[in-house]
Amino acid sequence: MGLAYLGAFAHPAPHHLPVAVVGSSRSAQLLAQSINDKAGGDLEVRTVAHRSTAVDQLKHQDIFGAYVPKGDGSGKGRGDAGDGNGQARVSGNAGATGDAGAAGDGRSAGDARTAGDARSAGAGTAATPELLVATAASDTSASVVQKIFTPLAAQQGAPLKVTDVAPTVADDPTGQGIFFLLVAISIGSYASVAVIGGAGAVLPIRLRAALAVGTSFVVSLIGTAFAGPVFHLVDHGLWGLWGMAWLYSAGILLIGTGLHTFLKRWTTLGVMALFVMLNFTSSGGIFRPEMQNGFFAALHSFWNGAGFVEGVRSHVYFDGYGLSGHLWTLALWLVVGVLMVGVAALAERRRRSAEAEAAANAAAVAAAAVAATVPEPAPKPVRGPVDDGVEEELEEAVGV
Repeated sequence: MGLAYLGAFAHPAPHHLPVAVVGSSRSAQLLAQSINDKAGGDLEVRTVAHRSTAVDQLKHQDIFGAYVPKGDGSGKGRGDAGDGNGQARVSGNAGATGDAGAAGDGRSAGDARTAGDARSAGAGTAATPELLVATAASDTSASVVQKIFTPLAAQQGAPLKVTDVAPTVADDPTGQGIFFLLVAISIGSYASVAVIGGAGAVLPIRLRAALAVGTSFVVSLIGTAFAGPVFHLVDHGLWGLWGMAWLYSAGILLIGTGLHTFLKRWTTLGVMALFVMLNFTSSGGIFRPEMQNGFFAALHSFWNGAGFVEGVRSHVYFDGYGLSGHLWTLALWLVVGVLMVGVAALAERRRRSAEAEAAANAAAVAAAAVAATVPEPAPKPVRGPVDDGVEEELEEAVGV
């Protein structure tokens, strides 16, 4: 547990964390390149032309922060201002022709155009630097991004305005309640494996599998009650959450039930390694894979805990974007559980056949041993008529 948890959660640091700088001007591109160079691979900084594009990418979890520099709110403000300056200079040249009236008209027109362009530029310009984040995707990633871009805002002489485009529900401000829901469902599932495997070891495998499916139904209902009416971790989509909870729990219970045939008393340790040590640490509930080392980041792409956490996030906060992939992950783990039960059934059938054959052989050997150690009774001698006559004479002689 120490190696797993500290290996996954100690020393979190960004690894190619995708962020964006909003703006189409050369200064925005230079800023993005400068951040990339200084980050040394910790960040992957891109530029997006418009704020709305950055918001869409945050809601699709393509990026985890978007910095809008002061003056680049629309991506066009600086260009308009430059056009205004250019027009003012042209009107000034008109005044140098010596035609006073023309010069006056030119200056007036230039001043008017400059004022108009300046107003347009001001309307599309961010008064203060702004950072766009989505805490529903990961509160820790949002905090890291904020620490990165706050010094940049200070260099522009203005406080950083932080806008959360995908906030969590009020009763789960950090968004980590989904992770602890994962913990509760996982413990209920793998603890039930020990009961079914131990107390129900004498039952046929098909009956144990049925108990596993029924138990997963109960565990998922309890988890859904925790998420909804009890702790209010989500405010909508409870039926979808229940479906994912059932897929997740059923996968654990079926895999554990199948493993018990082979691991016996070591089953609890086996399911804890699979569904605690490797599962909780790679789920993305505390730190997303971009904040972890390569091993746990790789597990996040296909482990069932990550499928549950990311699936619930997608379903509740991001309008189902990417949900199908997470559902496939949970379904494939359920298929693995069904296959594991099938393999266990075959193994138990072969084991019973081998035990029956061994018992039959042992009985045959025992019978042969008994036959070899106990002598058979000697047969009685056959008496003929001569023997009978002699016996009668002896009887008469003794008066019988």
